[in-house]
Amino acid sequence: MDFNKVLTNWYSANKRELPWRNTKNPYYIWLSEIIMQQTQIKQGLPYYESFASNYPTVFDLANAEEQAVLKLWQGLGYYSRARNLHASAKHVAKELKGVFPSAYSDIIKLKGVGDYTASAIASICFDEPTAVVDGNVYRVLSRYFGIDTPINSSKGIKEFKTLATSLIDTENPGDYNQALMEFGATQCKPKNPYCNVCPLKGSCVALQKGTIDNLPVKLKKTKVTKKHFNFLVLMSSDKKTLFEQRTSKGIWLNLYQFPLIETEQELPSEDFKTHPEISSYFKDIKFEYSLYNSKVLVHKLSHQHLYTKFWIIEVDKLPMQGIPISELKSYPTPILIGNFIEEFSFPI
Repeated sequence: MDFNKVLTNWYSANKRELPWRNTKNPYYIWLSEIIMQQTQIKQGLPYYESFASNYPTVFDLANAEEQAVLKLWQGLGYYSRARNLHASAKHVAKELKGVFPSAYSDIIKLKGVGDYTASAIASICFDEPTAVVDGNVYRVLSRYFGIDTPINSSKGIKEFKTLATSLIDTENPGDYNQALMEFGATQCKPKNPYCNVCPLKGSCVALQKGTIDNLPVKLKKTKVTKKHFNFLVLMSSDKKTLFEQRTSKGIWLNLYQFPLIETEQELPSEDFKTHPEISSYFKDIKFEYSLYNSKVLVHKLSHQHLYTKFWIIEVDKLPMQGIPISELKSYPTPILIGNFIEEFSFPI
């Protein structure tokens, strides 16, 4: 069976209509690929449309303030993608005079661009026969060829890249790559794939052996750590609060949050005032407090779970310079903080 021809024929009849499939402009393809990393189409599509509308050219994105870019990205997670997107836009606009690199070897040098993204852009926009390998591709290839090498091992990464490269349609690499990814996303799905109507079912090893649900194979993930976060939501009599920017390296770099106190265990309400960091923070300041969420809010990230409490602190005067509560929504925040701001009834 001509594997790539079957897929491209399937793609021409079954592909979803998406805005970035109507262009070969590398800026829009790059934008879509960065936004859609680790993101479902239905979640990422509104973000793509917002970025394309607010920043229609790489120059517009390059000239934007980082805070505005992060605000527009808010809710997508993995905020380093947004920071890298902005940094690369500046590089293309200023160093490359707005001309997007046209070869895989140059595209991959952009900050935040890896093998998959560089391969996608090079093949779709410039017809370079570079094979893409993402989660969808791993799934299709591992099932069709019956490969049980762990996809997140160094051996697996090399093996699947080599296989994908050997299969690429050199005459039409862009459509083939998109066909393979689309096939994995909508046909050869992680759960309940449509095997009964699959155009590859006659030669799929996993289907023949009954191992569809066992492939692809992944090594066990890194152990998830558990953290206890206590956010101090201060409100002064003149309707101001404290909001601080995270400057330490991490997933929330440059985003804003309420003052944070991390504890080894969950902090009970009766121990709040006597906790050393709390008593030190509010030294010589009278305050009234209440717990907003009686049940701990669990915010799950890839390698850590945040057990979160929001403490409402009423004071006559803030211990340091604050911002008007009415301005909170203008700051870029982690979705955890953003959701709280939306839900809580601040006195504005």
